[in-house]
Amino acid sequence: MKFTVEGMTCGHCVRAITRAVQALDPAARVAVDLETKSVVVEADLPATRIAAAIAAEGYTVNAA
Repeated sequence: MKFTVEGMTCGHCVRAITRAVQALDPAARVAVDLETKSVVVEADLPATRIAAAIAAEGYTVNAA
């Protein structure tokens, strides 16, 4: 699943998003690209749950 995430600027953002997703699914694979503002997640979770977890960290999430 790919998401466009506004507000990511640094390594802290990458860690916060990765931790939020992996808190739901520890086996999830998370790839964050700060330049393109994209987050790609490989997990057995609904996209809505992943988006909600990222939004809960304070980011604006849109499906890509």
